[in-house]
Amino acid sequence: MSNLPCPCGSSLYSECCQPLHLGQKKAETAAQLMRSRYSAFAKHEIDYIVKTTALGQQHALDVQAIADWSKANQWLKLEVVQAQEKLDKNHAQVEFKAHYANAKNADQSVQTHHEVSHFVKHENTWYFLDPTTNQQITMKQACICGSGKKFKQCCAQYL
Repeated sequence: MSNLPCPCGSSLYSECCQPLHLGQKKAETAAQLMRSRYSAFAKHEIDYIVKTTALGQQHALDVQAIADWSKANQWLKLEVVQAQEKLDKNHAQVEFKAHYANAKNADQSVQTHHEVSHFVKHENTWYFLDPTTNQQITMKQACICGSGKKFKQCCAQYL
């Protein structure tokens, strides 16, 4: 195991995000899942990014674009601005800033990706709700999180 700092900034990678990336444990909070996803971008753990996206959205992800963005950047620092772990029984929100530099640009100027992300807990596992997928979801269809509820009664308000 690695004694290197974790990209998310919490502690050592071997004690922080690596066990999640390896499937040895699950994120206990939405903030922990968000941190592990940031580290997955930094470590190019694309399968983890896909696996931790809402079940009904995974097939709609542009995996190549995710991999390209992950590899095109040098991931510098993560700031968790705030985490609201209980929007309701199964939903949470995390606001963060991811600092990175485009490794392919000559000037390598630092960029900041500032986002408010939403997460859903299904069968004791946290998932990211990706607002960028190009899915046509109707309010009456089954929710993308797998809850069995209609989309409008579950995750619709968070996407």
